[in-house]
Amino acid sequence: MNNEIIKKASHVYFTLLKEKVIDETSEHFQTYYEPEVRQTVLLLADESGTYIIESPKRIHLVVQPAGSVFATNFTHMKDKHKQIENKKYFNLMSVILMAFLAMVDKNQAARIRTKREGITYYALERQVNELITNWNRMLKEDPSFGEEQAIDMPDIVTTWVHMVIETDDFGTKKGNRRTRIGLITSAMRLLETEGLIVILDKDDIPKAVPKMELFERIEFLYHDYDRYEQMKELMRTEEQEHAENPSH
Repeated sequence: MNNEIIKKASHVYFTLLKEKVIDETSEHFQTYYEPEVRQTVLLLADESGTYIIESPKRIHLVVQPAGSVFATNFTHMKDKHKQIENKKYFNLMSVILMAFLAMVDKNQAARIRTKREGITYYALERQVNELITNWNRMLKEDPSFGEEQAIDMPDIVTTWVHMVIETDDFGTKKGNRRTRIGLITSAMRLLETEGLIVILDKDDIPKAVPKMELFERIEFLYHDYDRYEQMKELMRTEEQEHAENPSH
């Protein structure tokens, strides 16, 4: 392997490390597909615990869930994202993110609609509230509900139920992490930081619009993880089950 190949591969890899995604307009896109460069980039990714996703028009770099030199534990995550106040809110934000992904990751028609119209924070709040109300009911019937999935259901349910729901002025609540909409705002900013959604705030009705990068991430990465499918199944609400059941 000559120095020129190593230099090209390093430029591609560290650009991916910085940008997370490069598309076909990037000078590094064609360079990546030079066979020796691609082989070297894949080697760099594997040795550092990262993973390359190749889609027709984009190349993604994501961190493997374990064993990566770039993996972050909760403390590091908190340092990077100041809005994550403590682990209780971190867990709840994870539920919000998963609920958003479950709303996006449906059939093709739903994907087109969410890509065009986005999902308002208020619709997401209703979805999460319905979900947690359902979990609360299931917890009362079975206090061990969630243990199999290693999810602290009682803490998540209690935190959400006691959070402030609404104020009349979105401008004051969107910066308040202690409100539901405020926490949703923080969660959506994590996806925005990763370049996976666009946040629109038109007429004080904030919404998250998924980008193609998010759909590719779901298609080429998340669907390979049993944990993702397990969590997505938990996001099903009674309303969704009835909607998919022709007898209702």
